[in-house]
Amino acid sequence: MTEPSILINRDAEGLAHAVAARLITKLADAQSNGGVAQVVLTGGRVAAVVYKAVADSPARTAIDWGRVEFWWGDERFLPEGDPERNETQAWDALLSHVPVDKALVHPMPADSGQGAEAAAAAYAETLAAAAGPRDGAVDSESDGPAFGDGVPAFDVLMLGVGPDGHVASLFPENPARVVVDSSTVAVFDSPKPPPTRVSLTFPALANARETWFVVSGEDKADAVADALSGTSDLPAAIPQGIDRTLWLIDDAAASKLARN
Repeated sequence: MTEPSILINRDAEGLAHAVAARLITKLADAQSNGGVAQVVLTGGRVAAVVYKAVADSPARTAIDWGRVEFWWGDERFLPEGDPERNETQAWDALLSHVPVDKALVHPMPADSGQGAEAAAAAYAETLAAAAGPRDGAVDSESDGPAFGDGVPAFDVLMLGVGPDGHVASLFPENPARVVVDSSTVAVFDSPKPPPTRVSLTFPALANARETWFVVSGEDKADAVADALSGTSDLPAAIPQGIDRTLWLIDDAAASKLARN
């Protein structure tokens, strides 16, 4: 795994546009061998701006959108189309504006009466069906989970961070954070509404070439500083990219970091 690199932008708007430019470049690079780029989307206030910036960028044409496979790190267990779902946010801001292959868009199941545990199990099956070495893929020589072990080899994993230090829907003190025998988990009694969610587990989050924490706002500053302290047990301190870990943050979120 990799030591984190910290890149600080002046404000949330600048951060979002910088992340959007970086994402376009990364997805185009991931397709350079003729394969399918794999990206894990997140939700939240900055993510929506990132996705809109990608959709509005002339550089988006550098990507073959029909060869991008989309996943989600977590989801609010709400009915399909609910505006609070991360999937809905992504479709509104990006996916409906670029020529994606809908067969390669994998939202976590919505609440249709089957229960969150069944939804988590179904997503684990979807991940497993897509897992395995891709043509032209090169295994990393660094320590970390082997690609294709029940989870696709994600090129980019995007994560937000909550003021309490949670990532995806893995919250401090919640039993879901300790699940290690599955790629997904149903989350109950979330301290942040809605109380029921579906999330990737830490082993699944560990299967990304690059992990990007995208964080803005002074309300996240304590969590950012704690997670980057090197001694933290916050959920945000755990995920690392196999090849690269980036903390892409704004000045407000970086305000509690020690500056040289």
